[in-house]
Amino acid sequence: MYNQQSDLSRCRKSIQNCGMGPPDSTIDVVKCKFLSSLALFRIPTIAFSAGGIWSAPLVVLPFQLRNFAASHRFWERQLEDDKLLQEALRGQTVSNGFNPMAADKPKEKKAPAIPRPSSSVLLVSPQNQVLLLQRVKQSSSFASAHVFPGGNVSSFHDGQQPPPDTAERHVDSEVYRLAAIRETFEESGILLARNNGFGRLIEVPEAQREEGRRLVHDNKVPFTKWLAQKGGRPDTQGLIPFTRWVTPTNVPKRFTTQMYLYFLPTLNATPLSESGQHDEEAEVTIPVPTTDGGLEHTHARFLPASVWLRLAQEGRIILFPPQFFLLHQVAQHFDNLPSPTAYGSISRQPLPREELEIRRKRLVEFVKSGNPPWTEMCISPTVLPPRDGKRRTDQRVVLALNRPGPELEALNVGRRGVANECVLVDFRKEGPRRLAVISREEAMRPDTKL
Repeated sequence: MYNQQSDLSRCRKSIQNCGMGPPDSTIDVVKCKFLSSLALFRIPTIAFSAGGIWSAPLVVLPFQLRNFAASHRFWERQLEDDKLLQEALRGQTVSNGFNPMAADKPKEKKAPAIPRPSSSVLLVSPQNQVLLLQRVKQSSSFASAHVFPGGNVSSFHDGQQPPPDTAERHVDSEVYRLAAIRETFEESGILLARNNGFGRLIEVPEAQREEGRRLVHDNKVPFTKWLAQKGGRPDTQGLIPFTRWVTPTNVPKRFTTQMYLYFLPTLNATPLSESGQHDEEAEVTIPVPTTDGGLEHTHARFLPASVWLRLAQEGRIILFPPQFFLLHQVAQHFDNLPSPTAYGSISRQPLPREELEIRRKRLVEFVKSGNPPWTEMCISPTVLPPRDGKRRTDQRVVLALNRPGPELEALNVGRRGVANECVLVDFRKEGPRRLAVISREEAMRPDTKL
C-alpha cells in the first residue's frame, strides 16, 4: 500500500543529497531545473507540510532517481531507456488521481442551479425595428453580447416569485410582465405604460424619467408607485408572450426567462385607412433608447431584425442562441426576405404605415399559431449527439429546441418547445459565433454535409 510519509522521507533525503536545501525547509521545487523533465515523464508528485505550512508540490523520486546527479547525461539515458520510464509510471499516487480511501466511493454529481425567474422584451419600434442593448464586458452573464432589454424578477418591485418546485414558476404571469416593463424602463428609458386618463402611452419629461430610472434601479421606490405618481400604469396587456427559455443544466447561472413581444405604435403623417383604437397615438413621442449609464449596458439601438442577424453572422456582434433564433422568426414576417436566411437582402426603403401594420398582424398570427403555440412554448436547448459519431467539419454543434428543461419534465405538465427547428452554433471563449437556424430534418439527414 502507498505510504506517503515514507516517500516524503525518501524525497527529503534525495533532495538534500542533490544539494537543493535542508531536509526540514519548505522547498520550492518549481524552481528546480529538472522539474520540466519530470513533468515530461509524468513522474508522480505530492505536497507535504513543513512547519505546519503546506509547501509547493514535491517530486516523489522513484528508486532509480534516488541518487540523482545533476547531469545532462542522466536525462539522455532516461530517454533511451523506456523500461525505466514505464516502471516509474506504474505506481499510482494521490497527486495523479488515485486515492485508496475514496476509490470505492461514487463521484457525487453537483445539482444544477435553480433557474431564476426573469423576463425579456422584443421591443418593436414604430418602424418595425427591434431594440437590442450591448452588455458591458464585466457582466457576469452575456458579457459584451447584444440582448433584449430584461432582467430578473424582483419581489420588491414585481411581487412574490412562484416557488422553484412548481410549474407556475415557468408560466407567464403578472409578476413576469411587471418585471419585463420595469427592466425595459431601467435599461432603455422607454416606458411601456398607459396614461390613467386617456389610455395612450404615457409621456414623462426626460429629466423625470432619468431620475425615475435611478430610483427604481436602486430600489428606492417601487416601480408601480413611482409610475402612479406620474399618472400612469404598466401596460401589461400590451405584452404578447413569445416563448420561454430555460437555461441548460450545465451552465452555472440559470434562468427561466419569459420572452414577450411589445409593439410601440406606428407613427405616420398619414392616418390608417381603417380607424383603429390607438390611432390617436400618432401624436405620441417615443423616447430614443438610451443606456443605463454604463451600469449594465454600453449601447442601445433599434435595427431591423435581419440587420442584427447579418451583423452576428459577420462576427461584428455577439448574439446568444435565444436572441438569434427569435430574431430569425421576426425577420420572416417583418423583412420580406427572398429566402429564410437571406438577411442581407432587406429593403432599405421606408414602408407606409398600412404595410407596417399588415406585417405586425402577420407576426402576431404566427406567434399565436402552432402546437403548442409560440405563446406557450418552453425551450431548454440540448446538444444533439454527432451523427454517426462524427463531428461536423465546421466544428459547430446542433442545438435541439424541443425539450422544456428537467424541472418541467419532472413535473410532467406537458410543456415542450420547437420540434422542427434547430440552431447551429460555434461556442467560443468570447461567445457564440457562426449561428444559423436549420430544420431538424436537415440536421438529422444522412446526406447533409457535416
